This record gives sequence, C-alpha cells and structure tokens, in this order.
Amino acid sequence: MTGIDDLPIRDELRGKSPYGAPQLDVPVRLNTNENPYPLPEALVDRITERVREAARGLNRYPDRDAVELRTELGRYLTRTTGYEVGAAGVWAANGSNEVIQQLLQTFAGPGRVAIGFEPSYSMHGLISRGTGTAWISGPRHADFTIDVAAAREAVAEHRPDVVFITSPNNPTGTAVDAETVVALYDAAQAAKPSLVVVDEAYVEFSHRPSLLPLIEGRPNLVVSRTMSKAFGAAGLRLGYLAADPAVVDAVQLVRLPYHLSAVTQATALAALEHTDTLLGYVEQLKTERDRLVAELLAIGYEVTESDANFVQFGRFPDAHEAWRQILDHGVLVRDNGVPGWLRVTAGTPEENDAFLDAVRALMKERSKKEQSA
Repeated sequence: MTGIDDLPIRDELRGKSPYGAPQLDVPVRLNTNENPYPLPEALVDRITERVREAARGLNRYPDRDAVELRTELGRYLTRTTGYEVGAAGVWAANGSNEVIQQLLQTFAGPGRVAIGFEPSYSMHGLISRGTGTAWISGPRHADFTIDVAAAREAVAEHRPDVVFITSPNNPTGTAVDAETVVALYDAAQAAKPSLVVVDEAYVEFSHRPSLLPLIEGRPNLVVSRTMSKAFGAAGLRLGYLAADPAVVDAVQLVRLPYHLSAVTQATALAALEHTDTLLGYVEQLKTERDRLVAELLAIGYEVTESDANFVQFGRFPDAHEAWRQILDHGVLVRDNGVPGWLRVTAGTPEENDAFLDAVRALMKERSKKEQSA
C-alpha cells in the first residue's frame, strides 16, 4: 500500500504530521479553544436574513475586495482599541491561517526565512514549511516569556524575512508587552527590512490592551486577528489583519480570485452587528478562565499566567498519561506536546466544574502514590 512518503512530495514535508486536535465523543470537550456559548437567537436570525439576501445573488461572484466587511472590521478595531483603522488597512480571509499563508506567500517562500518563539502556535511553522519558507525556532524563558536578548541575537543571526510574535501565546496563554514587540521589530529592521506579524487571535480575552496601535509609523508591522474565538464563530472561518495599506495591497497579489464567499461575508457582517452581545460572553469566559487559574493553584498544580481563553497547567511526569486519566473522567483537554504541561479551554461553568473534579481526582491519586512510594 502506498504511503505519503512514497509519493514525490517536497522533502521539507516528509515525516510531518497534519495539524489537528483529537475529536472524541466525550461529555466535556475543552481541547480546541472554542467559545462554548452558541450564537444568540437574535444573531442566528440576522445571519439567516443576510444570507438569504446574499443567496439571491449567488449566480454572481462575491465582492472580490470585501469592502463592506473590511470597513466594518476597521470600525470594530477602532472602537475596541482606540486606534483608527480604515478599510484600506484591513484585509480578511478564510480564517487567520489563510491570512498567515497569504503573508508568507507574499513576503517569504523559497530561499527566505521565518522565525517564531516556541512553544507557540504550531501553524506558523507548518504554513512556513508549506510555502517553502525555512523555519527557525526562537528562544523563550523557562516561564514561557520571550527571551528578548536571545531573540534579538537570533534575529541578527538568521536575518528572517518574517517574524511571528503571538500575544496571547498559544498554548501557554502568556501575553507580550509592547516593549518586546518594539525591540524585536527594531532588531528585524536592522537585520534587513522584515515583516513582523503579531498574532492576536485571543486578544479579546487578555488583561492587557491590544498591540494594534504599534502599527503607527511601523509599515512592516502586521496584527492578525480571528472571529473564531471572541465572536464564537469557529465554524465561520473568518480571519483578518490590520496593517499599513501597502501590506494590504501586497497580499492581494497572492490571494485567490473571489476568495471570500458571499455567504461568509454576509455571516461575518451579521456577527459584527452583535458585537456587544458577543463581547459579553467574552467577559463571562474571562471570569471562568480566572476561576480555573485560582482553582488549579489551590489544588496544587502549577499554572502559566493566562491572558487567553485557556490555561496551561502542570507539571506532570508524563503529560500524555495525565491527559488520558482526565479523559477517563469524560473530559477532553489538549496535550500540546509541551513537556510536563497540558492545556484546558475555559468552558461553561458546568464544563469547568467537571474538569476541576477530574483534576482533583488526578491529584488525589498522585498523592496516594507518592505516600505509598
């Protein structure tokens, strides 16, 4: 039987695994950082209205440049960050992963280099390799914050064409301060003109303000976002970026024709009309996230400071075995491959209670084993 590696695929893809989390049928699924709250009925009704309107024109191609959607995304960013963003400085695509892919297709590719600071969002490296871009894993401190001095040295040494900074960082939940971004941006421009991408997929859950205002006066700085998390629209697949308008013009060189369907644009516009309600769910999840942190610490686990809708906790002698034992209690969390650590998404209060019961039982079992040893 033919396997993948028997095919004439590119060398840099050999031996790699596709991105994905286990999809198991269990009572409580807290492993993919989804928003646990279904969309409110008023929004579902508005989506239905907008999609019905769009359906009447499905014999025609959608707005190629998604001008109305980009305008409304700019208004959302302006309102929530205090930094004015117009449609010319916004680009949208099918999830933030396509945004990242388009940036790498435009500014990286064969013979070019991208760097990120791991552990971090693994798709940065995967999409880099998929576009033929060499990938460099940069340093972090033991507490998962970026080692700025070492990172600057890595940028000077490798002279990357694209630098990824994830804030809040997935899977650790740690946020990055503005001074770190500025330091790495300056280092990247000193090495050679380089694109610096700040991935803010989880920023609405952060204790800190968005880093978006840093794009002022920095034409090679990009902030990427998603509607999957805060907007509770993971099934929509809508990501976007804010940057200097020249960057937006550049990514259009590689975008596929009519890449955003009329249905996608209509659904996203409906969601943006209900921003206040959806951000109210975000506040509930932030409260639950903070409760998870407090409870995990009280039980006796180590916890990484979190600014996202998830919490990294440990430490475990065997993280995968701990993952399996939690699963035995009907709760699915994420084993991200960070040695000694697991990650749990903040769910509803009831889901979080079930998770906390599972990890309490796990800690009791560990204590018994330690006492009998």
